[in-house]
Amino acid sequence: MIHYGLPTLYVLFVWWFSTGAVLYLNNLPKHTYKWSVLGGTLVLLGSLYGLHVSSQSQTVLAAYVSFTCGLLAWAWTQLTFYTGVITGPRKTACPPGCSGSRHMWHAAETCLYHEASAALLGVAVCFATLNGTNHIGSWTYTVIWLMHASAKVNAVLGVRNLNDHFFPEHLRYLSSYLRKKPMNLLFPVSITVSTVFAAILVHKAVEMQHSPFDALALTFSIVILALGIIEHWFLVLPIPAEALWNWSVRAKTGVVKQESVRLPEIVDATKPASTRLRIVASRGDI
Repeated sequence: MIHYGLPTLYVLFVWWFSTGAVLYLNNLPKHTYKWSVLGGTLVLLGSLYGLHVSSQSQTVLAAYVSFTCGLLAWAWTQLTFYTGVITGPRKTACPPGCSGSRHMWHAAETCLYHEASAALLGVAVCFATLNGTNHIGSWTYTVIWLMHASAKVNAVLGVRNLNDHFFPEHLRYLSSYLRKKPMNLLFPVSITVSTVFAAILVHKAVEMQHSPFDALALTFSIVILALGIIEHWFLVLPIPAEALWNWSVRAKTGVVKQESVRLPEIVDATKPASTRLRIVASRGDI
């Protein structure tokens, strides 16, 4: 059981913390973005190197390193997107009355460069592990990329929970491309296909004997795929899942606290003038 329990907890923590860290950095003031992207790029280079080195080994440590590096490589794509460094050619709100294929194309234009860079980075990740025997990092990156793309398309087609309050101010226009509705026709397909793949992996993990490395590889793949499925359900179920990362948006600046304004109360005009005066004076209105 320890072969599956500990790596599951590790994946849950790294997934939760890395997501929150990216959201936190993206909601800092804009003058910090260059340092965030610079630091993230250095982490990316280190991750690619870690993927290459760990791909030559099938030890437990190499499995954890490969998974972590694959996840960090994906985090770089999110950091560069939400800081606005790599987005797309369209940087304005969706035109009024836009619908159908035209709406989908406009939505695609907002993240065209981002998707291209994510695909190219995926090639680099796979290339880093190509000649090795440990491909956990490339599997991790690929699963997250596919599930994220599916969730993004579902959000454009229409889901219940958009969670667009996580967008930093300079990307607020993206909210206009999202549709709020109970569900869309793609959602059941996304859930069914991903659940079938997850079930196949679970069956393989349960029915066969595995080395510690193979057990880790299956566990990492199952848990990260299951998290992608859960994130899909978060889009349509009445669950405040965004509370998991509310701590990450505290970096937002310029929040103005509204002060409560007490409206003057009406004093009964039938009371004597001296009584009315004492009431008003006691309330501090004069």
